[in-house]
Amino acid sequence: MSRLDSMLRRLSAQRDGLNWAASEIAPLVGDVLDLGLGNGRTYDHLREVLPERRIWVIDRVLQCHPSCVPPEQDFLEGEAEPMLARLADQGARIALAHYDLGFGVKDQDVAEAARLSPHLARVMAPGGLIISGQPLVGFTQIAGPQSIAPDRYLFYRA
Repeated sequence: MSRLDSMLRRLSAQRDGLNWAASEIAPLVGDVLDLGLGNGRTYDHLREVLPERRIWVIDRVLQCHPSCVPPEQDFLEGEAEPMLARLADQGARIALAHYDLGFGVKDQDVAEAARLSPHLARVMAPGGLIISGQPLVGFTQIAGPQSIAPDRYLFYRA
C-alpha cells in the first residue's frame, strides 16, 4: 500500500471513528478531549460533530492551522501527564477522548501510550469512549464501526 493510500485510510478511519463515537456518547454527560492537536483537523471535526460539548485540547505546543485554534481556556499547553493531572484536579469528566500523541517511532509511541493510560483513566467518565491510534492499557477494548479495518484505530470504553 502506498503511503498516500495509507494516509487516506487512516484519515477515513479517524473520521468514521469520531462520527461513530459522537453518536455513541449522546447519553453520557461529559466533555471531549483531543490529545494531540497537531494541525487541528481532528479538533475541527470534533467542533463540527459535537458543537454542544466543551472540547479540551492538550499538546506540547500550539502550531495548528489558524482556523483551528481552540479557545485559550480550553487549550492546555505542555506535556500530557501534568495537563491530564490538571484536568483531573479541576474535576473534568471526559465522555470522549481522542488519543493522537506520538513521536513517530512505533516503540516509543506504544510505551508513551501505556505510560499515559492511567493518567487518562483519571479524567474519563464512566462508560466514556477513547479512540486511539496506539494501544492503551487499563481500558476495555471494544469494536468500533465496521467500516474501519481491525487495528487501524483502537476503541476503548472507560
